[in-house]
Amino acid sequence: MILGEITPVPLGAALLGESPFWQRDNGGWLWWCDIPGKRLHALQPSTMAHAWWQFDVEPCSAAPLPGGNILLAMRDGLYRFHPPSHRLDRLAEPPYDPKIERFNDGKADPSGRFWVSTIYEPRDQPKAALYRWHGFGAMQRMAGDITVGNGLAFSPDARTMYWSDTKAHKVYALDFEPIAGRVSRQRVFAEFAPRVPNQPLFSYGGRPDGAAVDAEGCYWVAMFEGARVLRLSPEGRILLELRLPVRCPTMPCFGGSDLQTLYITTSRENRPAEELAREPWAGCVLQVRVGVPGLPANAARD
Repeated sequence: MILGEITPVPLGAALLGESPFWQRDNGGWLWWCDIPGKRLHALQPSTMAHAWWQFDVEPCSAAPLPGGNILLAMRDGLYRFHPPSHRLDRLAEPPYDPKIERFNDGKADPSGRFWVSTIYEPRDQPKAALYRWHGFGAMQRMAGDITVGNGLAFSPDARTMYWSDTKAHKVYALDFEPIAGRVSRQRVFAEFAPRVPNQPLFSYGGRPDGAAVDAEGCYWVAMFEGARVLRLSPEGRILLELRLPVRCPTMPCFGGSDLQTLYITTSRENRPAEELAREPWAGCVLQVRVGVPGLPANAARD
């Protein structure tokens, strides 16, 4: 299943890399956010052309839009971003108080609706939620009662949506109605043991962060603080454990012309100095060849 060695993309490290996606247009580009660094990155691996854009507030997740634009979920709202001009057009106001909450993981469904979770930053109550944006009007709250929304992905037949609460160590599956864009029957898809007080990190498996689905319908999830990515079957059974040389992976995505390069964003934000000394690739985007292709990134509509 793993066809090559894990290596870093040879660029500087982010503080907290997130929301990677592969854009096939114009020779293939990998996009990702550095949330606390307030930057959006784009890399063309075939030429190593690299561009980045600095913002005044955090870009929390991103998705491709028609015409080369990018949909950005930022702390203060949802935006259309035109990279050549650095122009931002606000599409929707934030459906929360941005002083204590922000957008987090977001992805478009196959019909172009954008789904995005939030983080309730005090992290002491399950006040975060999942929102849907149709391409017009206000954002609609579709599910809630979580603390750190993550793990959004869709099955190949678009009949199942995955969504996780990182703090609760749970990944959920929801029935998804692709025509109307409705979700129902939320249930636990996978659950992981939380870290107990004074438990050493080497014995902790991590908590579910960002995710992607491959062409066989399996769910690849980054286990934050667990130094690994897991491949889960459509029934939630662990099929593969990919051990990583960094403690905090944040999200995988599939890229390359055959969608068989797994890119993994990682974090170095607020990590202990001794850990960072052992893990020089922390914050970098990692890459490895895998034996199954992923699904292409869905484009959002505006």
